[in-house]
Amino acid sequence: MEYRVEQLAAAAGVRVDTVRFYQARGLLPAPKRVKRHALYSDAHLARLRQIRRYQAQGLSLAVIGRLLRSRARSSAADALLEAVADQVGERTLTRAELAVRTGVPEALLVAVEHAGLLRPVTVAGQARFGEADVQMARAGMDILAQGFPLDRLLEVAVEHARAVEASADAAIDLFDRFVRGQAPDARQAPDIGGAFRRLLPAVTTLVALHFQRTLLNRALERLAQGDERAAFDAAQALIGSGRLEVAWR
Repeated sequence: MEYRVEQLAAAAGVRVDTVRFYQARGLLPAPKRVKRHALYSDAHLARLRQIRRYQAQGLSLAVIGRLLRSRARSSAADALLEAVADQVGERTLTRAELAVRTGVPEALLVAVEHAGLLRPVTVAGQARFGEADVQMARAGMDILAQGFPLDRLLEVAVEHARAVEASADAAIDLFDRFVRGQAPDARQAPDIGGAFRRLLPAVTTLVALHFQRTLLNRALERLAQGDERAAFDAAQALIGSGRLEVAWR
């Protein structure tokens, strides 16, 4: 069956500009051209529905694009998708609800989103947030409450986020090459999902503890370089007692 863009959008339950947006992002193949008309097929409709299912599971368009571009769209990719969705969890809060849950003004949440520090998922045209977003917002407010200027704190956070994104992309490339790339057989698909479930908490713990250790070491170095011997000795005593380090789980 062939569809014009309005018919395709209606069949998929989306707006026409959503169809064009997905096409511009490379998530939806270009339509066939017949004279001056753009005609879409059942394959386009199936792809649109697939994108919407992925979004409903809390996946970003970047992750969806990676899945759709995979050369091994098979049960292996489906197993990985299931594992990703399990880790993302259900996103059930609107921005207003997130503001109430965390005590963060909604206007500040919008600013943090624009800075790329909060990444909501869009479901039915609405930004939705999950429990991880609640924890991050509360942690941000705890840090801000210590007297940091908001603009300077955001600068540091944005710089850190960019570095994290680059590291995450490199880690995903390694996973694709050495885990997914070594299991082309569909029978090994569950193993890929299981590997992701095991690796994500391990990698998260490793990164968090490495940042914590680096922060403590750099702070000690700064104290040692200055004329603050008493503060340096006190900080070392705290670290040695274990009262300064934060457990990560």
